[in-house]
Amino acid sequence: MVTNLDKLGRKGSDSIWITGAARSGKTARLVEQFCIWSKTVKPMPAIVSGSWSSGRRRAGQTAPAILVLAANGDNRLEFADRIAVATQGKYAFHSTTPFGFFEQEVLLFWPLLVQSLNLKAQFPLRLQPETELELATRLWRRELDEGILQQTGASPNRMVRRTLDILQLAAVSGTPREEIPRILEQGFSAEGGSNNLWTSMGELLERWREWCLTRGFLTYGIVCELYWRYLLQDETYQQQLASRYQAAIADDVDDYPAISGHLFDRMLLQGAAVAFSYNPDGGVRLGLGADTEYLGRLEARCRFVEKLDAKSGLAPEIGELAVNLAVNSDGFYPLGLNLPGSVRSLETTSRAQLLRETAEIIVDAVNSEAVEPQEIAVIAPGMDAIARYCLTEILARSGIAAVSLNDQRPLSTTPEIRALLTLLALVYPGLGRLVDRDAVAEMLVILGSQKHPEVDAEDPNPTFNLQSQSQNSKSIDLVRAGLIADHCFCPDIDRPQLLAITAFPRWDRLGHRAAVAYEQIVEWIEQQRSQQQERLLPSPIALLDRAIQKFLMNDRYLAYDRLSALRELMETAAHYWEIHGRMQRLESTNGGDSETIARFIQLLRQGTVTANPFPVRPEGPAARAVTLANIFQYRSSRRVHKWHFWLDAGSPLWLRGGAATLFGAPLFLRSQIGRPWETEDETVADQQRLRRILVDLLSRCSMLYLCHSELAVNGQEQTGPLLPLINSSVSSQQLA
Repeated sequence: MVTNLDKLGRKGSDSIWITGAARSGKTARLVEQFCIWSKTVKPMPAIVSGSWSSGRRRAGQTAPAILVLAANGDNRLEFADRIAVATQGKYAFHSTTPFGFFEQEVLLFWPLLVQSLNLKAQFPLRLQPETELELATRLWRRELDEGILQQTGASPNRMVRRTLDILQLAAVSGTPREEIPRILEQGFSAEGGSNNLWTSMGELLERWREWCLTRGFLTYGIVCELYWRYLLQDETYQQQLASRYQAAIADDVDDYPAISGHLFDRMLLQGAAVAFSYNPDGGVRLGLGADTEYLGRLEARCRFVEKLDAKSGLAPEIGELAVNLAVNSDGFYPLGLNLPGSVRSLETTSRAQLLRETAEIIVDAVNSEAVEPQEIAVIAPGMDAIARYCLTEILARSGIAAVSLNDQRPLSTTPEIRALLTLLALVYPGLGRLVDRDAVAEMLVILGSQKHPEVDAEDPNPTFNLQSQSQNSKSIDLVRAGLIADHCFCPDIDRPQLLAITAFPRWDRLGHRAAVAYEQIVEWIEQQRSQQQERLLPSPIALLDRAIQKFLMNDRYLAYDRLSALRELMETAAHYWEIHGRMQRLESTNGGDSETIARFIQLLRQGTVTANPFPVRPEGPAARAVTLANIFQYRSSRRVHKWHFWLDAGSPLWLRGGAATLFGAPLFLRSQIGRPWETEDETVADQQRLRRILVDLLSRCSMLYLCHSELAVNGQEQTGPLLPLINSSVSSQQLA
C-alpha cells in the first residue's frame, strides 16, 4: 500500500516546514528547533518491547527520542556536530541518513520480517554495490551469454548494473517490483528496448531477490523494499516507532527518496513533531533516487511554514539574469548588457592553455593576498584526471596546495594496493596468471621501502628529517627492481617463484641495502607460504594485515590518502570474505580460497571503487588548499567559497549537471509513473536542473570566473548553455 500524502488531512501538531535557498539559515533554524524540543522531549527507556525481543533494560539507560536525518554521510556528521555544540552534548539523539535509517530498522526488526515473510532465520548481510554486481553477474550468466539481457551500446556489466538499479529505483519510489516491466514498457514506449527485455528484467530481478533473501543477503533495493512495503505496514513496528521517536529533524528533504515521505507521514499521523528544511533549488540527487517534488508535498502536512528569503552570494545580483541567459536565451543575449565586476571571464583556444591560465590567476590572487587558498574552489562538470593533475602541479610549484573533494579513485590506482595484490598471488597457489614481471618489480619497490636496522646502523650520516628519511628509505629503486624481476622472478601458473638473489649473476651490483631488502621479502613470502600449506594462515585478510604491518607501517610515515586507501582495502576484503564464508557454507561448489582470491584481485584491478569507505574525513584543522570538485560533489557537500572558478564553462555537460543519472530514473518519480518519457520531458528536466545548479552555485560565492576554452579535450568546439553568460561577461569586461 502506497501512502498518498494528499489524502491525509490531519496536520502535525507541532510540525514545521522551513524553506529557503542555499545559505539562507535553514540548518541553523533546525538546530535552534532541536534545542527547543530537547527541553520538552524526554528520552525513553532503552528497551525494545515485544515477545520476539531479547533486550534488557539497564538502570538509568535511555534511548534517543529525537531522530536527526541528513541527506548524506558528510552532511550528517556536520549537522550532528552543530547540534552537539548547541546543546553542549547534554542531549542524546539518533543521527543518520534516510537509507541508513531504513537499513538499521530492517536489521533491528529482522525477526518481524522473518516471521511475516517466512524467511530463513539467519542474520542478514548487506552486499556492497561492487559485490552485488559480481554475484548478480554470476547468477545471470546464462541470460547474458544468450543475449537475453542485452541493449545496443551497453556492455554486459552495464546491463547488470542497470537492472539492479531499476530494482533500487522502484524500491525507493515505493513502487511494487511486480510493476517494473509495465513501467519500463510505458516509459520507453518509443525507444530504449523491447517489451521482451523489460519482461526479462522483471523476471531476473524476482530471481535475484529470492536468491538474496534465501541466503540472507541484502542490497540497497531490497532493504528499501522490505522497509516501506512490509516493515512500515506492520502494526507492531508502527507501535515501536511511535514509542521510540517523539520528534524528528530532517535537513534538506529535497534530496530524500519518496519512501522517506511514507516514514514522515506515519510519524506525523502518530503525533510526532517533525521539522523539515527544504531547498527549492536543491534536488542534487535527482536522478539518483531522490524525489524532490514528492517530498515537497509534506509542506501541506505541517502546521507552521517558515520561508527564509535571505539570499546570499551572487544569486541576488545575477541569479535571475544568469538563468535567463542560460536557459531562456536560445543562444542569444541582449546587447549592452552589463554584468557586475564580480563576474569575470577567461577565454582561451585550447584546454591546456585554459588550465595553465586558470592556475596562474589563482597564484596571482593568493600572492597578492586578495584571497586565501581555502577560499577558492575550482568547479567543473567533470573534474577529469588531466585537469586535476595540471592544476595541482602548477599550484604546487608556487607553494599552493590543492585537494580534490570526495576524490573516490579505484583502489588499484594506489601503488601500495597493487603491491599487496601481487603479494597475495605469490603466496596462494594457482594464481600465477595474475602475476607478471612488471607487477613483481613494482611490489619490490613498494615493499623494499621498509627500514632495515642492520643496514641503517652502518649509515654514517643518519637523517632525522621525516621527508628525507622517507626518501632515503627506498632500499630497492625502480632500476634495481627491474633487474631483480628480470633474473629472479620465475613465472609459473601454479607456483610463481622469487629465486635467491644469487640467481642474478651480477647481484653484487645491486648493493648491500637492496640485496638485504630483497632477501627479507623472499624469506617472508616463503614463511607465509609454509603457514598457508600447514593451514596456519587464518585467511587472506590475515595475510594482508601482516604485510601492512611488516612492510608499510614499520617505522614509516604514510600520507592520509595512503592510509585511507589501506583502510578501504581491508574493509573491502573483510566484507568480501564474509560473503564468501556464507557462500561456502551454503554452496559447496563455490570454490576454495585461491578461486576467491583470484576473483577479488580481478575485481579490484577492474577499477572498483569502494562504496562508503571510512574514514569519511581527515582529522585536524582544515588545510590551506584550493578545492577541486565537480558540480555534483560540490553541491552535495554544501560547500561555500569566496571565489569560484567554473572550469569548462562552455561545456554542454553543464546541462546535465556533470553527473550521470541512473537508467530509467525519471520513470520512477511519483509524478511520472505510468507516463512515457519523451524528448520534451528530457528537455524540460535538463533546463530545470541547469536552473537549480546556477542559482545554487551562485549562492555559494561572491566572485566568479567563467573559464572557457573554444576547444574541448577531444578538439571539438564547445557550445554549451553557458555561452551567452560567458559572452555577456566578456562584453562587460571590455566596456569596463
